[in-house]
Amino acid sequence: MQQSHAGSSTQATAILQGLKADVVTFNQSTDIDVLHQKGKLVSPDWRNKFPNNASPFYSTTAFLVRKGNPKNVQDWGDLARPDVKLVFPNPKTSGNARYTYLAAWIYANETFAGDQKKIRDFVGKVLGNVVVFDTGGRGATTSFVERELGDVLLTFESEVNLIRKQYGEDKYDVVVPKISVLAEFPVAVVEKVAAAKGTSKAAQAYLDYLYSADAQEILASFFYRVHHPDVVAAHTAQFPALKLVAVENVFGDWQKINEEHFATGATLDQLLRQISRK
Repeated sequence: MQQSHAGSSTQATAILQGLKADVVTFNQSTDIDVLHQKGKLVSPDWRNKFPNNASPFYSTTAFLVRKGNPKNVQDWGDLARPDVKLVFPNPKTSGNARYTYLAAWIYANETFAGDQKKIRDFVGKVLGNVVVFDTGGRGATTSFVERELGDVLLTFESEVNLIRKQYGEDKYDVVVPKISVLAEFPVAVVEKVAAAKGTSKAAQAYLDYLYSADAQEILASFFYRVHHPDVVAAHTAQFPALKLVAVENVFGDWQKINEEHFATGATLDQLLRQISRK
């Protein structure tokens, strides 16, 4: 079996350009949508091909802080404090960071009861506290761990725990906020490619396997949240309870999100310009 690992948008582009992938596992549904829209490589209803919106596992945005949590960061509200400095990638270049941005917006939307001015002010303060916008998650981890920049690294809960495990549980603590974004990791058979290669049955079987108890146990061991009830019950202590909010319930579909928040001149650019003027 051959595997290719990179950002999901990069992978989607490579497949459209001819990479013969039988299956994909991405961190944003838009990257699978584009395989249908631009290449007719997957079905338009790919979300219905597997359970849970074709997402066998999921995560959320959490915080990695230095041991003892010296800034006493407990929830999103603390990230807007002037004494708290943050590290996460640029939402313009990182799907991971887009979830972080949207999670901050979700918290503010609930805290300020939908008051758009207060929401924008809060998210602007969070963005203003970022000491470096790396292009991706790996660079952000390097900035926080090796360059020792910032007080809080924001990334997927799975990544937060793996980073702590890799770099030292005696050096870092994990903080899971009380409300955050539901980050689903969708999968799909690249049907046009699999059919041409005669691998459709094997591709389907592999993705079905990701929903099995054995596979879900492996995923949970890497700190991904899963759906299988037996595995969920066995790992209750590993995953703090929180309110998870699907982005579609607040912002609409991803096309609308990208147009209103991440396109050139959209909300993110507006907030970043305001920060640069201060």
